Amino acid sequence: MQTRSVLIVEASARQRGSLTRRLAAEFERCWKEAHPGDTLLRRDVGREPPRIIDESWMAAAFTARDERTPSQRQALSLSDTLIGEIRAADLIVIATPMYNYGMPAALKAWFDQVVRINETFDFDLARGDFPLQPMLRRKQVLALTSCGEFGFQPGGVRQDSSHLVPHLKTLSKYLGAEGVHHIGIEYQEFADERHERSICQAMAAIVPAIGRISGSFEMEGVSSRRRL
Repeated sequence: MQTRSVLIVEASARQRGSLTRRLAAEFERCWKEAHPGDTLLRRDVGREPPRIIDESWMAAAFTARDERTPSQRQALSLSDTLIGEIRAADLIVIATPMYNYGMPAALKAWFDQVVRINETFDFDLARGDFPLQPMLRRKQVLALTSCGEFGFQPGGVRQDSSHLVPHLKTLSKYLGAEGVHHIGIEYQEFADERHERSICQAMAAIVPAIGRISGSFEMEGVSSRRRL
């Protein structure tokens, strides 16, 4: 049986009482049960936020690799490490709450470190109006989210305020995502039976999601063998 690597990125500022950490822990338990030989790596950006990119980082990223100064290489060292974790992963799990209708600043800083020219995307004006192209392939992304309100899904009462999951889906293509899956908890601020029901539904959705993701990997394996 082929083993795979899973990267779990946690973004909640809360260490205790975090719903997304709770979802991530349940996912990890269920995944290990289904795939005991797989490797799981955690990256906790909520606890240790990545450095926010600045002008020196930008200058280093846009300098050719063999022309970078030692200080420029140092500026990109964390980015290199984070991108290496993504390259090694078959499945990337992003556990994040919604803050102010979008992703936490720490998670945005992580994305800014890893969505990088000539590393996770390349740029060619010969492509016309779509010069950016992702360089990574064949990965799955699972978003585990929580929000204080409700109705952010398409057709929901707050669909126009939904800037977390759409942003994650847009950026996931630069992680090499062939598929993006989502499980979310709502109603946290209401703390009523709807919130409890949402938690139960999200927890119950983890095993079926693992089944779908595992099936995607199996189908990919069949397609790869057919190309040989």
